[in-house]
Amino acid sequence: MCAEKKKVNSILSFIIDGILSGFTLGVGGMVSLSSDNKYIGAFLFALGLFTIVQFRYGLFTGKVGYIPNREPKYIIEVIFTLISNAAGTFLAAILLRQTRFFNSYIGGMDITLQERVNNTIEAKIHDSIPSIFILSIFCGMLMFIAVEANRQCRAKGNFVGALFGVVFPVVVFIVCGFNHCVADMFYYFFSGCPDVPDGIVYFIFAILGNAIGGMFIPLMKKLSNLPLDD
Repeated sequence: MCAEKKKVNSILSFIIDGILSGFTLGVGGMVSLSSDNKYIGAFLFALGLFTIVQFRYGLFTGKVGYIPNREPKYIIEVIFTLISNAAGTFLAAILLRQTRFFNSYIGGMDITLQERVNNTIEAKIHDSIPSIFILSIFCGMLMFIAVEANRQCRAKGNFVGALFGVVFPVVVFIVCGFNHCVADMFYYFFSGCPDVPDGIVYFIFAILGNAIGGMFIPLMKKLSNLPLDD
């Protein structure tokens, strides 16, 4: 009985942490969209991942990279995390669509927030499949670097390195325009879910690309029989 209760509590924890992560990335996406400078917007977006790693919430792109070094049942945790992340981004998007900011012009730009997010998500979901997949792989790799760099720096008491280890990869993936499946879920829900068939195809390949990118470094290290912290 205690074992079953512990299992239920564990699953509930994954779900809640995943929702919080998705919600937090929604805040990051909002501030990025609201910025008239893409570099400042990218830097501020990093608040989302910084919060997630500091409070140890669950993020799909942060967990998927560890699959090669974990037991098979860990995959279930990763799947629950992804679904919960989607729920969190949906909640953030629905709430923010009800505010005055959604139809307001962005300071310093002749475009509304609604128009900007629509343009962003239209470009993503109507991209070619190879492009979607490749851009997602690079993002997945950067997210693994961010999470693992933070973990290793914290273990060594290097808190400055832990901070920059999170911020730099996030800034890079935003500036480069790589595809982050969870962040893009927020943009997709925030824009009103246009072109659902194309959206489904996009997220299938974005999720696969993020997963492969996240596992790329651990798999290479596994093949070379070297620990990650060498």
